[in-house]
Amino acid sequence: MELIGTAIGFLKCIGVPTCRYLDNYRTLEEKMNDLRLRLDDLNVRKQDIESENESEIRGGKMVKKEVEKWLDNVEKMNAEIEKIEQKLVVVSCFSRARLGKLVRKKIEEVKEIHQQGCFSDGVAVDRPPAKGVTLLTSDLEGETDVNNQIWKLLMDDDKVGMIGVCGMGGIGKTTVMKHINNQLLKEDQFHKVIWVTVSKEMNVSKVQEDIARCLKHSLPEDELERATTLNHALERTSYVLILDDVWERFSLSKIGIPDPKPDEQRKVKVVLTSRSKEVCKSMGCKVVQVKPLSKQESMNLFLNHVELEHSVVQDPELKKIVNSIVEKCGGLPLAIVTIAGSMKGVYDIHEWRNALNELCQQVKSVKQWDNEVFECLMFSYNRLADSKIQNCFVYCSLYPEDFSIKRRELIEKWIDEGFINGNTRQAMYDRGHSILNKLENNSLLERTRSLGYELSVKMHDVIRDMALSIKDHSRFYVKAGLQLKELPDEHEWTTGTFDKVSLMNNSIVEIPSHISPKCHNLSTLLLQQRDLEFGRVLETGFKTIPGTFFEHMNGLKVLDLSYTNITNLPDSISNLGNLNSLVLRCCYKLRHLPSLAGLKALKKLDLYNTTIDKIPPQMETLENLTYLALQAESLKELPTGTLPMFSRLQYLATMLQLKGEEVGKLSKLEFLSCVFLDMEEFKKYNSTTGTKWPQNYICSVGSSLSRNGSLFGVEGMFEKPEEHNTLYFVNCDLEEADFAMLPTDLDYFHVEKCDDLKCLSDGTSLFHEVTLCHIWECQGIECVINLSSSPSYSFKNIERLVLGKLCNLIELVRVGPTVESPSPVIFSRLTMISLEKCSRMKKLFSVEMLQGLQNLEDLRVEGCHEMEKIIDDNGTRKGSDTTSLVLPKLRELSLYSLPSLETICGNGVMIPTNFLRYLRITECPELKRIPLLLPQLENGEPAIPPFLKRICVKPREWWESIEWDDPNAMNVDLSTFVSHVEYF
Repeated sequence: MELIGTAIGFLKCIGVPTCRYLDNYRTLEEKMNDLRLRLDDLNVRKQDIESENESEIRGGKMVKKEVEKWLDNVEKMNAEIEKIEQKLVVVSCFSRARLGKLVRKKIEEVKEIHQQGCFSDGVAVDRPPAKGVTLLTSDLEGETDVNNQIWKLLMDDDKVGMIGVCGMGGIGKTTVMKHINNQLLKEDQFHKVIWVTVSKEMNVSKVQEDIARCLKHSLPEDELERATTLNHALERTSYVLILDDVWERFSLSKIGIPDPKPDEQRKVKVVLTSRSKEVCKSMGCKVVQVKPLSKQESMNLFLNHVELEHSVVQDPELKKIVNSIVEKCGGLPLAIVTIAGSMKGVYDIHEWRNALNELCQQVKSVKQWDNEVFECLMFSYNRLADSKIQNCFVYCSLYPEDFSIKRRELIEKWIDEGFINGNTRQAMYDRGHSILNKLENNSLLERTRSLGYELSVKMHDVIRDMALSIKDHSRFYVKAGLQLKELPDEHEWTTGTFDKVSLMNNSIVEIPSHISPKCHNLSTLLLQQRDLEFGRVLETGFKTIPGTFFEHMNGLKVLDLSYTNITNLPDSISNLGNLNSLVLRCCYKLRHLPSLAGLKALKKLDLYNTTIDKIPPQMETLENLTYLALQAESLKELPTGTLPMFSRLQYLATMLQLKGEEVGKLSKLEFLSCVFLDMEEFKKYNSTTGTKWPQNYICSVGSSLSRNGSLFGVEGMFEKPEEHNTLYFVNCDLEEADFAMLPTDLDYFHVEKCDDLKCLSDGTSLFHEVTLCHIWECQGIECVINLSSSPSYSFKNIERLVLGKLCNLIELVRVGPTVESPSPVIFSRLTMISLEKCSRMKKLFSVEMLQGLQNLEDLRVEGCHEMEKIIDDNGTRKGSDTTSLVLPKLRELSLYSLPSLETICGNGVMIPTNFLRYLRITECPELKRIPLLLPQLENGEPAIPPFLKRICVKPREWWESIEWDDPNAMNVDLSTFVSHVEYF
């Protein structure tokens, strides 16, 4: 009995492990299937979370660290289970139980990770405020020692709170600090990096606003409260404050900047750049002197910018001349770059010798005095030679310091000033761009981009100072961008000697009622009060202009009051008989204008985005107008007979419905943006002009245009004129015979709710230049192109074709007895086609058309309930053993809500996926096969398409049951390797 008891005890001890062992052995496949299913569920959750991550990131948020860690764990689990799958293939009888045990363990781990993936409080958090702004800068040349010295003081020396970087104008102080700024953004020691340009005429309010903007903080109006508020905001963070271009000593406390003393709790540094060493010392700075470049550094910089071939510089005489010119620059980077720019592309030894002689007469030395830097820069100014180009250059100094000026806006100003003349506006724009390119190439202006990403130019502060000091232009009075709240004292700018006065981009609250400036010689007055950095009207700004204000400005030619809060103009403006340009753009509160009858010389009147409800009295007398912008939402009509009075108009933009015959009489128009009430007015325009259209036009027939001009892009006119030739037909009678009226250089053709339209082409070549065609809700259209009578090349340049809600559309191209198949030329440049809710369409492309679709990148078909085939091969390939590849450049394929779709391509026709980025197939229940050909690796194995980013499918069961025409596709698990597979 004792022996039996011992045996039972032994079996109890080994029974449970043995049973578990046997269970692991027997149920390995069952457990593996369970693991696979659970892993699939985990990956589905992973995909959902990744999609949510993308959405949050687009919204400006940041993914939580715990979410990133969870995603990493899922990736690791996928890798581990992949290894288990590999082991399963070769598992031996002796290893099955051990592998079964591992599978059981992984099932529990997958369950745990799946549970951890429930992020009830969201997957993302708000991003921390940006530390600062990355600044555009050029490469350092010889300033690396200074850069390292400043960096060490900032990062390692806690005893130094203020650093003063000093040196001559143009020696590279700002360039060095821009590099420091960008380096600091990558470090963790400071929470904020604040850059403020102070400039010569320091404005306390502007400096405060700039600092507050970097801190995302608002300031009160009261000056004392502003400093206190700013002080408290700065005391709560660690920061580096860079004050660029300081000219005079000032009190930090007056601004609201705390004394940058060493602090154990937070790190604070203030860096200022100045041309004066004394200013740096007087403010208690640790001084860092930026020294001139060495001879070799100077030569390297010069040769990099002059773009001379190395072999040319080896000429002994030329090398001697270049050495002498570089020596005259005194090691100043700005002088070197500017003079090199003026000599770019010069190879003639005589021209180089002459340049040296001119420079020697102009410049003695630039090593001792800042003022003599100007003489060095004047050399480049003088080499412009053309006085009109010099005028264009100097005009840039009227803008605020360190400000990006839009090229288009600047050219407009040059035209207003008369610096650019020409018979056509396009010719003047071409000339303007040519001048800007010359100034950029000569390094007198630098290319940049404004906030709206338009091409812009900027003037270096030293070059701006030089421009303002030029003797011939000393009659400029410039107080731009200083945030002045009131007009400067009258005696400062009304002495009668100033030619141009710029008070733009200030915060002038009012113009005193008694003021009557005596400015008989004044030709230009720039009073626009826009916040030029953000392009908006300032909330506080003058609303009225006293009647006496313009009484003594008889010589005024250019007046810019744009972006101000004025509600009307005084009657005295009618006395400005010499005025050429009156700009009231974006004066959103401007409702009334006095009579403009006295403005006989006026060429430009800009009332874009004003709220006037009727045109000024006697406006029709302005017979010299060449530019008229009348996009005013409240303006309802232009009195009959007014428009033909402006016979010299080159530019006309309005939201008004105009008489076709009246517009047609404006024979000099180069840009036209308007609305024609109906087809009859459109016909009248064409019959009057003889179908001769302006170079640039955006016209709507039968519908109004938006106030902001978004449809026709008025803001960008003449920058890319080819993008603006647009006709927009809505709800009007459009017959095939009417196409003879259309211009042959049409770029964008939009037709909407024109039910009599049967097709767009009957074999003519009227749409030769069309690149974008949009047809929407036209019940009568049955085909886009009709080849039943003759071949057509009308749409050979079409790039984007959008077709929507065409309930009777049957086919894209109709052929007839004389034309068996469409020419491949028709759609040879097509990159995108979108078909939406075309209920009768059953087949999109014929196999013959595919020969011309070699450039198609984006194919979208949605809501076409009768669509059966995307590509119809007409059964011609049945039984063929070869495979045809079509749509070789396809990047996006979207098929949505196509309940009758049976096939994408016929037998033997496949779409390569070398460029495929996005695949969406949802709600296509009858589609059983996907004709996508996967790329192959060098060993012949199938690979994931290299650019594939996202797959969207619905329902999941359909996706899992789909068959692929590519026999190798079954060996590739797209749901594992593609970043996002979404099951809707």
